[in-house]
Amino acid sequence: MPSYDRRVPELPDLTVYLERLAARIANRRLARIRLLNPFLLRTAVPPIARVEGKKVLNLCRLGKRIVVELEGELYLVLHLMIAGRLRWIEGNNKAPARITLALFEFDNGVLAFTEAGTKRRASLHVVEGKAALDAMDPGGIEVMEVDLRTFRERLIGENHTLKRA
Repeated sequence: MPSYDRRVPELPDLTVYLERLAARIANRRLARIRLLNPFLLRTAVPPIARVEGKKVLNLCRLGKRIVVELEGELYLVLHLMIAGRLRWIEGNNKAPARITLALFEFDNGVLAFTEAGTKRRASLHVVEGKAALDAMDPGGIEVMEVDLRTFRERLIGENHTLKRA
């Protein structure tokens, strides 16, 4: 197992999610969002209805979150946490009822946001503007991009647990 898997176990999963989502929803319009469990949505402004009908411009990662950039400087920020998953549904197939939190409907299929278990840690934020998106950045270093010197400096620069370094 590569060493980064032990430090950031979500990184490979997030990378695959971003690649697959880009292939399916980039340059497509988000027709509708069906929020099945209201606890998932952690923001009230802007209203979630503002993203409906908007075209997906880009997908990227912000820490351990997936960011869907839409027209009008609107962003969907999905945090899967431990048990959250994204599932693509085509045709007449249905999302699993008990664990589905939200459905993002596109003309070519539906993206189901699911979470197993009862803790309900996954989250969805709708933010407007680059500044609001930047404010959600947890900081830290990009483990796959940082050089050894910078990593070392960050690690020993302050007295924290390794997880907080």
